Amino acid sequence: MGARALCLLLAIVVAASSFFSPSVATTDTIDLTTSITGNQTLVSDGGVFTLGFFSPPGGRTYLGIWYTSIPGQTVVWVANRNAPLVSVPGVLKLAPGGRLVIVDRRNSTVWSSPAPTTKNQIITTRASAKLRDDGNFLLSADGSGTPQSAAWQSFDYPTDTLLPGMKLGMDFKRRLSWNITSWRSATDPSPGPFTFKLVPGGLPEFFLFNGPKMIYASGPFNGAGLTGVPNLSSEDFVFTVVATADETYYSYAVTDAKLLSRFVVNGDAQRLQRYVWSPDAGTWSSFWYYPTDPCDNYAMCGPFGYCDTTASPLCSCLPGFEPRSEKQWGLRDTTAGCVRTTNLTTCPGTGDGFWPMNRMKLPQATNATVYPGMDLDQCRQLCLRNCSCTAYSAANVSGGVSRGCVIWAVDLLDMRQYPEVVQDVYIRLPQSEVDALTAAAAAAAHRRPSRKVLIAGVAAAAGVLLLLAIVCCCCWRNRALKKLQTKTAPTSRNDDVLPLRARKPPLGPSRNQRLEEDQMGNDKDLDLPFLDLDVILDATDNFSADCKIGQGGFGSVYMANLGEGQEVAIKRLSKKSVQGIGEFKNEVKLIAKLQHRNLVRLVGCCIDGDERMLVYEFMHNNSLDTFIFDEEKRKLLEWKNRFEIILGIARGLLYLHEDSRVRIIHRDMKASNVLLDKNMIPKISDFGIARMFGGDQTTQHTMKVIGTYGYMSPEYAMDGVFSMKSDIYSFGVLVIEIITGKRNRGFYDDELDLNLLGYAWTLWKEGRGVDLVDEAMGGTFDYNVVLRCIQVALLCVQVHPRSRPLMSSVVMMLSSENATMPEPNEPGVNIGKSSSDTDSSLTNTGTNFTGTAIDAR
Repeated sequence: MGARALCLLLAIVVAASSFFSPSVATTDTIDLTTSITGNQTLVSDGGVFTLGFFSPPGGRTYLGIWYTSIPGQTVVWVANRNAPLVSVPGVLKLAPGGRLVIVDRRNSTVWSSPAPTTKNQIITTRASAKLRDDGNFLLSADGSGTPQSAAWQSFDYPTDTLLPGMKLGMDFKRRLSWNITSWRSATDPSPGPFTFKLVPGGLPEFFLFNGPKMIYASGPFNGAGLTGVPNLSSEDFVFTVVATADETYYSYAVTDAKLLSRFVVNGDAQRLQRYVWSPDAGTWSSFWYYPTDPCDNYAMCGPFGYCDTTASPLCSCLPGFEPRSEKQWGLRDTTAGCVRTTNLTTCPGTGDGFWPMNRMKLPQATNATVYPGMDLDQCRQLCLRNCSCTAYSAANVSGGVSRGCVIWAVDLLDMRQYPEVVQDVYIRLPQSEVDALTAAAAAAAHRRPSRKVLIAGVAAAAGVLLLLAIVCCCCWRNRALKKLQTKTAPTSRNDDVLPLRARKPPLGPSRNQRLEEDQMGNDKDLDLPFLDLDVILDATDNFSADCKIGQGGFGSVYMANLGEGQEVAIKRLSKKSVQGIGEFKNEVKLIAKLQHRNLVRLVGCCIDGDERMLVYEFMHNNSLDTFIFDEEKRKLLEWKNRFEIILGIARGLLYLHEDSRVRIIHRDMKASNVLLDKNMIPKISDFGIARMFGGDQTTQHTMKVIGTYGYMSPEYAMDGVFSMKSDIYSFGVLVIEIITGKRNRGFYDDELDLNLLGYAWTLWKEGRGVDLVDEAMGGTFDYNVVLRCIQVALLCVQVHPRSRPLMSSVVMMLSSENATMPEPNEPGVNIGKSSSDTDSSLTNTGTNFTGTAIDAR
């Protein structure tokens, strides 16, 4: 062998050994004499972060930073996200000219940092690049590794993640934009379509873009906070917004150095999310996210409209304005906004005034004009003199004191009203409109009782309530004794048939009504409209048979119209219902707190005497089971529809488990509890037996197993243990049912002696998973997507809860074509009665809502 060939062989061996050798981190720094390559890494001094080369599924290689101690390699920064390494191994080194560079195996430069721009940043022999414990990779000219000496730092070039101490905004002096942009997919770090950034001008405000389209705005900064994020403050975090001539930015810090937190643009969920690491659960928890509700959608109500989640409908016009199109507004299309009912006086006339709107998210202020030195009175006069001025407000309200002036001379966009105090906005109106509004407000105030009358009334009410409490206690005791005596006695009364109008109305609150008020707690805490019984009687024609659309474990379900085209479904609790006041109270309190595209919306409720009712938005296409288990209807469900339904259910469960303000375990996920709106969008319903978990709670045990056989996980059906993983099991069963068009309960393969889950797993092992697909689809489907869904479903129904993925992983696997998924193990099958599904889940007659609470002992 010649010398040349020997040298080449030695070079290959050295390169291979460096690439395949185990990662051994001995330093947090590289300088002009060192580099990292292959599996070599830098680890920050305290061991918090690691920098090195990584390869997501797909084969391309990047230089990134990730958390050292967290499994799964949570990447927070990528250097070469636009230029992945193809020819590996790559090398990161510090070049003599003052740049950090990545070169590939051919010694071609793939990525480099900008060169130093000032004299005090000239690279010397002492220069080095250091990975710090805050996640910042910092190149310093003098080797000190401090931000003050930085010639370049990764914090100036964020990718999709904002860490504590990083800035989001703009450095006008250095012409830097600190934006965060989503990954293209879970396995592709290249820039995706979603970017969160500052739009300069007027008051500081940050926007989430999907491509060129604004989809969310933080609200202008008013010195005290971002007016669109009133719940930004937290004992765990300190938030800062700085606005000077040199820079404007948002930043945050953690009060506990041990708390690991990251703020991410989540492209899959199309939103911003703040995550905190939960060591006990071994997972990232979603601490905060935006958009949160429909009112967070940018300009939801159009020009001069404002949104309020406590109102129905959500959008209203500002006082003195009316919908631009009454027809579109009635159809809930409010994007065209509102127009003035009366034109302003001829400018610069004095015939105009202002009406204050309280508790408001300020209108978009990028085109507003700010006058820091003015007070509010000067601001008012300036607005009156400006013919184009539509509104004004204080520019700074920090410390509870109004300072400065901001004036809008454009259409007012992206406004919403909150229950809590945020800020006042003064809307310019003709003086005649202001006078009319003032008179109406005065008349309303006059109708309210005086302070003395109010105090006397409260005192009298307190006395009456005390007396009623004593009477209630006595009545309750007597009622309990009677109940005990007549527990097994038969009854011939059918309360569901007795016409309500024939009942004698009580002269005052009935005993049952007082008991229910006590059980439900303070109505105001529910933040939900309570409807009068008379309204429901009129809407349902006294609960006529013509209005009845179904029957479930809860009772009867009626379709009704509450006026203005608002169609609703009313669930009326039967006196013989297996669900009682506990489930009713549970469902009301839970659903009132939840807002998501894939959850059914609770419009209101009614409590009157023995009557308890829930009022939901009406679902035109009934429940999912009426489609997938019907020989004719399931032919209408193409694969595209079925996949969108699967993905929608997954996103709804992800919201319940990880993204809502409280963690919810549904406990009865099944086809009849998934409703379909007129666009076939799935919505999870029936929270009568759902449970709310604490922030660090992962499992719970019950002696009373309630749910539906065929959907219950083995650990829940047999041992009463439920958790997020029991919902995930039910979801897996539901996915198999959607794909096959067959019920899990009731299916049995005589030849193989298998139920549906066992049959699905057997076909999967044999490479015949596609044979599961419902023949009703006529063979038209995406082969790869179907197989991916089957694999996800089988992962969800594995026998051991710890083996089942979280819903965040489920959504990622369903959404990504390149997701790497493990092979599923044998499914767990709960042991129940071998009867049909209707034996264990109360019957459904084509209703939108079916009962789910059954005792499966």
